[in-house]
Amino acid sequence: MTKSSSISTALIAASLGLTLPQLSFAEAPTIQTVGPVIHLADNLGEEAMLGWCIDTEGRELSDQLHAHSCKPEGDDVLFSYLPDTGMIESATYEGLCMAYNAPDNAENPFGLIACDEADPAQHFTYDATSMEMRLAADASQCVTVSPTIDDAGPYQSRDLILGVCDELEPVFKQWVIRG
Repeated sequence: MTKSSSISTALIAASLGLTLPQLSFAEAPTIQTVGPVIHLADNLGEEAMLGWCIDTEGRELSDQLHAHSCKPEGDDVLFSYLPDTGMIESATYEGLCMAYNAPDNAENPFGLIACDEADPAQHFTYDATSMEMRLAADASQCVTVSPTIDDAGPYQSRDLILGVCDELEPVFKQWVIRG
């Protein structure tokens, strides 16, 4: 192998490493929840290894969403992504969908409201290759979680927020849609 072909090979490998999505995770969670969930691909420090699911804040029905330990039992973490409409619908609370409806609320910008296909705040795009969930109205913005972990009874929670995709570490913005 010549020196120039070694350099070319190194440059190709380096450029591929920068352009391909980060699909290896520090730790994959052990999802025990039965039913459709949307969870982070990486366990991201959840101490019981349950992972982080989109969830209603508090117990049972709430109009605010956050990321929460993916509870083995708990219907409030059951959400489905509907690719035909780009909407994220609660599998438990019929007719309620995730919406980016409080953009001025730094801790809780996402709510659970009546599904409305005409509402642009309820539309998201999901790229299975990058595993990013983006706001359909502004593709530069990704659904992500805050770095801060809060205690939530026997579980843990994080704020579910929106961030500039290009500025986020992959482990904070890569989602798995199951079911």
